[in-house]
Amino acid sequence: MTAFSYSDDKVLLTTSHEVSGREITAHHGVVVADVTPGRNIGKEIAGGLRDIVGGRSGSWEKTLEANQETALDELVEEAKSIVADAVVALDVTDEALGGQGGMINIKAFGTAVSLD
Repeated sequence: MTAFSYSDDKVLLTTSHEVSGREITAHHGVVVADVTPGRNIGKEIAGGLRDIVGGRSGSWEKTLEANQETALDELVEEAKSIVADAVVALDVTDEALGGQGGMINIKAFGTAVSLD
């Protein structure tokens, strides 16, 4: 398993509700980023074969990871636009859209805050 990491010099992202050693001085509200990648027939075929024979689909896992990073990039840009220093209580989720064979949506959200 590859560790997923993300960093930005301007905005801190954390799943915690606080930032160790820093005081939250203002809440700016919830920020949200959604990414819905287009369908890729090659990956769908390969993923379908994996469903039949078992195992993991490396190409789908890479696609999900790349789109999670894109969602976090967009979340950071949203936080920067409201002059936030951090996003706390960060969560990244995914959901299938349109049932079997549909698209997938990656959503990143959290609370934008200012720090001391």
